[in-house]
Amino acid sequence: MSSATHVVDTAKSHAESAYNTASDKSAAATGSLRSAAGSAVKVETDYLHHPYVRAALPFINGGLAGMTATTVIQPVDMIKVRLQLAGEGVKDAARPTPFTVARDIVSRGKVLDLYTGLSAGLLRQAVYTTARLGFFDTMMKSLAIEAEKKGRNVTFFERAGAGLCAGGLAAMVGNPADLALIRMQSDGLKPAAQRAHYTGVIDALGRIMRNEGVFALWAGAMPTVVRAMSLNFGQLAFFSEAKTQLKTHTDLSVRTQTLTASAIAGFFASFFSLPFDFVKTRLQKQQKGPDGSVPYRGMLDCFRKVAKDEGLLRFYRGFGTYYVRIAPHAMVTLIVADYLGFITK
Repeated sequence: MSSATHVVDTAKSHAESAYNTASDKSAAATGSLRSAAGSAVKVETDYLHHPYVRAALPFINGGLAGMTATTVIQPVDMIKVRLQLAGEGVKDAARPTPFTVARDIVSRGKVLDLYTGLSAGLLRQAVYTTARLGFFDTMMKSLAIEAEKKGRNVTFFERAGAGLCAGGLAAMVGNPADLALIRMQSDGLKPAAQRAHYTGVIDALGRIMRNEGVFALWAGAMPTVVRAMSLNFGQLAFFSEAKTQLKTHTDLSVRTQTLTASAIAGFFASFFSLPFDFVKTRLQKQQKGPDGSVPYRGMLDCFRKVAKDEGLLRFYRGFGTYYVRIAPHAMVTLIVADYLGFITK
């Protein structure tokens, strides 16, 4: 009996030992899984907060936001360019409307012709908006650090200055893509025998460089830069002022204040920048004739000739279309950029 009891106790002891060993291994395995999961989260977190990634995110988010907005607004931009080029050099030329231009484009081809130059538009946003929002965010961070050291907030003039600088720098970098966009959108206005029939933005850029030289890619750079600076100034200055006034004098929600201020800012941004956008379009569309001459020698010459031959109001032709392009584009860009900034914090 005693021997049987001893055998039972021994078996029980071995069973408990095996159970404890298995429990320890299970706990160790669970701990390893938790550690691995924690490491994965840590790696992901560390990746997003790596200095190089943090420095690049404003540029990446800005580019994606601009490309999204351009995809939405591209047909309006196409109509705007055709309105600006209609009746060139003729003071009393017929005045087309956005509807007649759209109808003419569709009747000659198909609805997708309204998206002519989309590849160039996307490249322009990938370069221009990436640089514009990226430079602006980087400058604002530097200004915020300096202001904090001095115990004050960033001033409106500092913010406006950052916007002007960022817009000018980005416009210079993005001019080749902008030039390709104008060439592709205006190609359909030429006689059939003279059309280039660009297959895409790369084809347009390559042919412009081969036929006109590398520096031709920066044709119209001066009005492009001035346009970008005036556009950014209009957006920043009047968006800030409108939002302050709406906050003080209305009971609108924060979201409604932002949307209303964006619409107001879009109007003034359009008003200040449209004449420069008009001149930019004319300069970028022109090509050398058989004798090597061009219609306009530069920005000031274009302003003078258009004012003399076509009248001052020609600079504001297509204002409604331009506004419809600028305001929603800015709003979509800001909303998408804000969302991307939120999810990549």
